[in-house]
Amino acid sequence: MLETKGREVQMDERLLARLRTITEEEQALLAGQGVQRERYTSGRDFVVDSEKLLEKGKLIEIRPHTRFVHFPRHRHNYVEMLYMCSGSTTHILNGSRELVLRQGDLLFLNQAVYHEILPAGEGDVGVNFIILPQFFDRSFRMLEQENVLRDFLISTLSGESAFAGWLHIAARDILPVENLLENMIWTLLEKKSGVNLLNQTTMGLLLQNLTLFAENINRTLPDSRDENAVFTALRYIETSYRDGTLEEIAARLHMPPYALSRLLTRHTGANFKQLLQQRKLQQAAYLLTNTGMSADAVIEAIGYENSSYFYRKFKEKYGCSPAAYRTAQG
Repeated sequence: MLETKGREVQMDERLLARLRTITEEEQALLAGQGVQRERYTSGRDFVVDSEKLLEKGKLIEIRPHTRFVHFPRHRHNYVEMLYMCSGSTTHILNGSRELVLRQGDLLFLNQAVYHEILPAGEGDVGVNFIILPQFFDRSFRMLEQENVLRDFLISTLSGESAFAGWLHIAARDILPVENLLENMIWTLLEKKSGVNLLNQTTMGLLLQNLTLFAENINRTLPDSRDENAVFTALRYIETSYRDGTLEEIAARLHMPPYALSRLLTRHTGANFKQLLQQRKLQQAAYLLTNTGMSADAVIEAIGYENSSYFYRKFKEKYGCSPAAYRTAQG
């Protein structure tokens, strides 16, 4: 569905034309009316209510981003995913963080984030996905191999993270992500019945791709030093769990090792050593389940030299020995 012109990737023009159409709400805004809160909430506080936007029984819906108006500070009682199809929009997060979404960008917001949007023009076309948390149940299960990036993504989307509560992904150059998003938009616009499983599977594939390209998350914000350091360190642990050291990644980030470890603890609940050990054990579990490697070979592959220490830590995490774990998973 995506067309490549040189290096630029554009959404299918038929979809873009449908999304570009001025809605009834936008016609009222152009006629001088303000934001009609009753469209979004029945409460005193401006918490956008999924019941106002989702048909009963549905777990996900899309609506074109509302243009031509300054949308006031609000929160959502669902997970919102915004995708910029063309142009750009400017967002204020948690009252102070200004973020410009450009074509191809994704923004996930969990229920804790305060959100404000500056006026957009006719060519600034975005899609808002309204997603109930339970929609992600199947998608999260598709992220089969445990890793610290997967855990971090899940905790942020589920609202259990101490992190900012939002994820910004510059996805314009990630073709699988763009294709999956366009497929999901088309499916939801067509309002076909019986496609809930299809969309949950598509979201699972989308999240799998995002974990592979996690270095693109929150990178475009010049004042996101802490967020960038956390993601860089998690990515380092993901790929260098066997021999990685706090000193090496801290040097790359031009930070004192103690400061980086403290930063990780604040945002993930675990310091560098604990995260590294968690990743080693996750990889051990994966190898035990998906290969015929002996326990000794697994221990060597993940970089443990003390086998008794490995057995003790593995049992603490998974509640059984590596042999019993393999049997249970098989």
